[in-house]
Amino acid sequence: MPVIYLSPSTQEGNLYVNGGTEEEWMNRLADAMVPYLNASGIQYVRNTPDMTAATSIRASNAGNYDLHLALHSNAAPPSNYGNVRGIIVYYYPGSTNGKRAATIVADNLKTIYPLPNRVRTEATTAIGEVRQPRAPSVFIELGYHDNPDDASWVKNNLDAIARNIVLSLTEYFGIPFLEPAPSRQGVVDVDWGYLNIRSRPSTSAPVIAKAYDGARLKIVNQYQNWYLVSLDGQEGYASRDFITLV
Repeated sequence: MPVIYLSPSTQEGNLYVNGGTEEEWMNRLADAMVPYLNASGIQYVRNTPDMTAATSIRASNAGNYDLHLALHSNAAPPSNYGNVRGIIVYYYPGSTNGKRAATIVADNLKTIYPLPNRVRTEATTAIGEVRQPRAPSVFIELGYHDNPDDASWVKNNLDAIARNIVLSLTEYFGIPFLEPAPSRQGVVDVDWGYLNIRSRPSTSAPVIAKAYDGARLKIVNQYQNWYLVSLDGQEGYASRDFITLV
């Protein structure tokens, strides 16, 4: 299952025109993403507000992540303060996967942002969190926090934006998007040695773990005839036909 490095802004000096800071609202957005990430089986490691962009990059590069995702909001130059709107999704020009992820994110954000023609992708080498991570990187500038309409859109639509971004992540990783649901407990019930746990809900997907007969599993979610399960911290998909709810 995919693992991302989630990097909401640590820029506490960037003020929203209608209250709060970029750091505060991007961390609130990351908080809103967590239930959707968990529901769809996307694991994550997240920076903390006391970090910087540089330490976030170092932490990302110290791990083995499938995507580096940075959450930010933008600001217009002082001469044009408050007059610019739009979303920019940045990626590194040499990264095929970064470009693909950025395109998916931008296309989906167009469906919820009030000015879809002002949502675009852009290649850049100027942003450290795009240029320096080892993993493919996507850096989202979610509107302009100096613009009252954009600032209000972010603050009033945190859940919708969070859901939309996680939907994009599931499209990028090729896994089902699942709504949050209460977890359940189950027991493996097979007539042979073990039940395969796979990286995707398909019998052709790679086996990432084995659950032996009688093993207890945490059932995180369900997709068609598959359970998304957790076994000893490892998440994956297992056929529901061979798991008994307890």
